[in-house]
Amino acid sequence: MRNIITIQHTQSEQHINKMIGSLGDWNLTELGIKQAHSIGKNLADEYKNQKFVIYSSDLPRAKQTAEIVSVYFNTILVFTTALREFDLGEANGKSKEWARNNQQCPVWQGTIDWAKSVYDKPFIGAESKADVWNRLSKFMTDTLAETDDDIIIVSHDGTLSVLYALWLGMDIEMLNKCNLSGKTGGVSVLQEDDDGDRIIARLNDMSYMKEGTK
Repeated sequence: MRNIITIQHTQSEQHINKMIGSLGDWNLTELGIKQAHSIGKNLADEYKNQKFVIYSSDLPRAKQTAEIVSVYFNTILVFTTALREFDLGEANGKSKEWARNNQQCPVWQGTIDWAKSVYDKPFIGAESKADVWNRLSKFMTDTLAETDDDIIIVSHDGTLSVLYALWLGMDIEMLNKCNLSGKTGGVSVLQEDDDGDRIIARLNDMSYMKEGTK
């Protein structure tokens, strides 16, 4: 049974300063640093003696989370633009209030940047879900082919939601009606059995941020 563990980066500055995350160079907060250490320690305690390769978005908030987690695994750490959060185009560097007032297409209820259609772009110059689907599809295909090791992926809410759909073999059009959303610091466990069947054994488990829980 092969494990792919995903980690949504822990608390970072844009969670508290009311700014858009996207491609912003936001760092982890002090709480986010503590959360990342707890995740790393709890995962290492649970997966003793298992070899992992860690792939991470190169954006600071994900990169810092991955660097902290990697200390507990003493393993290879690979940064890639393929795991970045959605590029929100002209919304980068803007406030969430600005984003609410400048949407270019219908968005999901309760969101400011999650387009209803997989082909729509919420802001000028932004990526669509289909764009992110394509870059993640290539990343997953290439990554699974190049290593037999278990994998840890550190990324972002929007990006990981698309990755889960890809993992399950969903049709992209299904994302017009459903979403596999995450939470800050959530840990998910994807598995592939010897028959090639794919499983999500755990989705957005928040308990790994607690000290000494595993």
